Amino acid sequence: MTKEDIAKKIVYSETIEPHDVETENGILTSTVERLQGENLVISKTLNRLEEESAMLRELFNNANNELNSLKSPALLVAEVSNIYEDNKAIIKLPNGNKFFCFVSKDATDVKSGDHVFLDQKSLNVVGRADLVNNVDVEKYVIMEKPKQSWKEIGGLAREIQEIKEVIELPLKKPHLFEKVGIEPPKGILLHGPPGTGKTLLAKAVAHSTNATFIEVVGSELVQKFIGEGAKLVKEIFALARSKAPTIIFIDEIDALAAQRMDTGTSGEREVNRTFMQLLAEVDGFKSLDNVKIIGATNRLDILDTAIIRPGRLDRLIEIDLPNEQGRTDILKVHTKKMNLQKVSLKKLAAEMEGFTGAEIKAVCTESGFFAIREDRDHVTHEDFLEATEKIRFEEEDDGIEHRSLLG
Repeated sequence: MTKEDIAKKIVYSETIEPHDVETENGILTSTVERLQGENLVISKTLNRLEEESAMLRELFNNANNELNSLKSPALLVAEVSNIYEDNKAIIKLPNGNKFFCFVSKDATDVKSGDHVFLDQKSLNVVGRADLVNNVDVEKYVIMEKPKQSWKEIGGLAREIQEIKEVIELPLKKPHLFEKVGIEPPKGILLHGPPGTGKTLLAKAVAHSTNATFIEVVGSELVQKFIGEGAKLVKEIFALARSKAPTIIFIDEIDALAAQRMDTGTSGEREVNRTFMQLLAEVDGFKSLDNVKIIGATNRLDILDTAIIRPGRLDRLIEIDLPNEQGRTDILKVHTKKMNLQKVSLKKLAAEMEGFTGAEIKAVCTESGFFAIREDRDHVTHEDFLEATEKIRFEEEDDGIEHRSLLG
C-alpha cells in the first residue's frame, strides 16, 4: 500500500460522522432483539410439539393396549371342586360339566370352592377370580350404611333395650361377656304385624354399632338351579365374616325357614337344602365371630323350630302394635320437622287405636297434603283427624278386599 492510499483512508475515516455509528449500533441491537424473540417463539413451539408428541404417544399406547386386549381370547369362569397334588384340580363349569386340568404357578393358592379363570382352549386354571363371589352376592343383598338412629324410633323402648343387649352390647363390649363367662346369642328374631318397625330396628342397631349392614330378602335366597341357593347363603356369610363386625338382616325369613315336610316337589326340596345351609352357617363348625343375625317375619306360626331353638335365633322379640303412649312417641318422631298449630298429639294418639307405626307415619304425610291443598304453611288438628279417617278407611277397604279374595 502506497503512502497515497494510506492518506486517503485517513481522510475517509475522518469524514465518518458519529451519528452513523449510533445508527448502525441501533440496527444491530434491534436485530439481536428480533432474533431473541424469534428464538423464544421457536422454543415455545418446540415445547408444544413435544407435549403434543407425548400425548399422541400415550393415545397410541392406549389404543394399542386396547387392541391387544380385544385380540386376546376371553377367559372362562369356573368353580374348583377338588385340588390334587402336582398343581392339578377338578373344575366345574357353569353348565355342570367337570374337567381335570392343570393349575398355573400364578394360581397355586386356590382352594376347593373358589372361583377361577380358565383358558378357553386348554381349560387350565390361569388365575383366581377373587371378585366373582362378591359380584354374585351383591346382586341379591343390600350393603349400605344405615342412617336411621334410635332417636327416630318411638314407642318401642322395651324392644330397643332387648336388641341392645343381644346385638349392640356384644359388638361394643365383648369383654363383659368374657368376664361373666357366657357367650352372647348369635341372633334374634323380630316378629309381629307388618309396619310395626322390624326393619327400622335392624337398621338402627347397625347404625349404632358402626357395623356393616347386609340386608337380604328370604325369597331371594331360593334359586332356580339345584345347589345355587345354598351356595349363595355360604357366600353371604363368607362376605359377612370378611367385613366384620357385620349384621345380617334376613327379611321375610318365613319364605326360607318354613316348616319342612316329608314329601314335596323338587322346588320345596331345594328350599329345604338352602334352609339347611343357613342352619349350618348359623350353628356350624365355622365361628360367626362378630357376625350377628337378625331375622324378621310376620308369620311366626309357620317357622321351623330348628331356626328358633337355643343356639340359633334363640331370642324372640315380638314387635306388637303400639299402645297409646307408644303412638304418642311415634307422632313426636314424625312431626318433629312439621309446622304444627294447635295440635294435641295425645288426643290424636287416642284416635289412632290399632294403628301401626307405618300407618301413623302415613297419617302425618296425609295431613301435610291437606295443608298443601289449602295453600297453608302449617298443619292443624283437623288435618290430622281427616288424615286419620282416610287411612282408617283405606285399611278397612283393604281388609274387606282381602277377605273377599279368601272367599
